[in-house]
Amino acid sequence: MDKHSIEKEFTALIQQYRNVIWKVCYIYAKDRENLNDLYQEAIINLWKGFPKFRKESKPSTWIYRIALNSCITFFRRFSRHPQTLRLTESWDFAYEENVFSSQIQELYALIHCLGNIERALILLWLEEKSYAEIAIITGLSQTNVATKLCRIKEKLKKMSNQ
Repeated sequence: MDKHSIEKEFTALIQQYRNVIWKVCYIYAKDRENLNDLYQEAIINLWKGFPKFRKESKPSTWIYRIALNSCITFFRRFSRHPQTLRLTESWDFAYEENVFSSQIQELYALIHCLGNIERALILLWLEEKSYAEIAIITGLSQTNVATKLCRIKEKLKKMSNQ
């Protein structure tokens, strides 16, 4: 495959899954600038990894894994202190120019208070990925995924009642 064909295939793949990448980055972003940085970082890492993508898994699985790892790595490098958000705090940006309902914004604010791995797991669960798919994407066992998701849901319930 020549360079032009590879670029064309990659661009088509990114276009097809750009909403997935935005969602992952949005879950980890602190503000609009941070969202753009994360998105760029994820695209760069997808491009670097594209020649090694053997298509043994679904493209969405591969993209989730790379995007999640990009966001987690980004914050490990640049942020050592977790940031918390009050539920009343309003974010000044919205995913893909859509206006989220206040309930969705509140849910994202709660999710933003979770740890990196917890965010990844709940995002994948909200995207209706099966435990098997989540296990493949995160590298955890299915049993571990089920246990962690149960704990995360309980944690979110407690956080929402405060």
